[in-house]
Amino acid sequence: MLLVVAESSGSSPGRQGYKMAVGSDGELAGSIGGGVMEVNLVEQSRETLSQSNSLGLSKSAIRDPQSAIKEQVHQKNSPNASGMICSGKQTVIFKLVDPEDFETVESIILALRKHSPNSLTIAPNKFALEPTEGETTDNPKSEIQNPKSEDFTFEKLSDTDFIFTERLGFKNDLYIVGGGHCALALSELMSKMDFHISLFDDRPELNTIEKNRFAHTIEIIESYDDVADFVSAGIRSYVVVMTLGYKSDARVIRALIDKELRYFGVLGSNAKMASMFKEFIKEGMPAEKLDRIRTPVGMPINSRTPEEIAVSIAAEIISVKNAG
Repeated sequence: MLLVVAESSGSSPGRQGYKMAVGSDGELAGSIGGGVMEVNLVEQSRETLSQSNSLGLSKSAIRDPQSAIKEQVHQKNSPNASGMICSGKQTVIFKLVDPEDFETVESIILALRKHSPNSLTIAPNKFALEPTEGETTDNPKSEIQNPKSEDFTFEKLSDTDFIFTERLGFKNDLYIVGGGHCALALSELMSKMDFHISLFDDRPELNTIEKNRFAHTIEIIESYDDVADFVSAGIRSYVVVMTLGYKSDARVIRALIDKELRYFGVLGSNAKMASMFKEFIKEGMPAEKLDRIRTPVGMPINSRTPEEIAVSIAAEIISVKNAG
């Protein structure tokens, strides 16, 4: 059984797009918010799966439609109460997946591996992978296409009829410029989140790049002056600059300053960055563009080690991403 949070509101622990798979062999993967609500919905899923196995029937023979929705309200004594009291509510899709869906599942896996612009649609009698309108991957270095496209849409047509669509793949792009120890730690941490990670450096023999198994792409570039060719602009683009030193950081900033980015952070001390910004102002760089740069990068948590610095940067990026 595939469980998908179709929509959520308030303090609901399960957010739109959260997923969980319940296997007929008892295997569990993912989460739709946890707590007693999740336990109850897992048990309901297992009952349906048990019925399917014992009767040897297809999903259509067990129930029609093939997918259903269930509203979960996180308040006591409420209709459709979830057993939780955190306030808010969420609507969960139950999708019984059987061998008839094998081809669609394989197509989804292939699309994710290729980073193809596709969307998954789930409706009472539909489970399909479809091209995402208005998006293309013909030029991965171009400005972001269709930046206002929604990642999820959900329309409840009646108590039993609905349509849910999700744009598959990574929802955001993280560009890390500089491949040292902090970049390695940040790559590892952010690889657990919904970011496609691209790493850039001009040192091909760097030990920390050899150790980096977390970035999805690693580019050794001849000059940081060319880094803008690899960074797409837009509301999904996050950039962190952490090169070897002052001069290379400055070159990256000059290359990217005209890019419209969701997040632009630079690792460096207050004194270093103040000196650099004075130099930029003398060059005629507009102050309003420099004001968009977050430096010292990361949340102020007195971080010292590469791992602590990575936590502070990740926290700031998440804060920006979830701000709406």
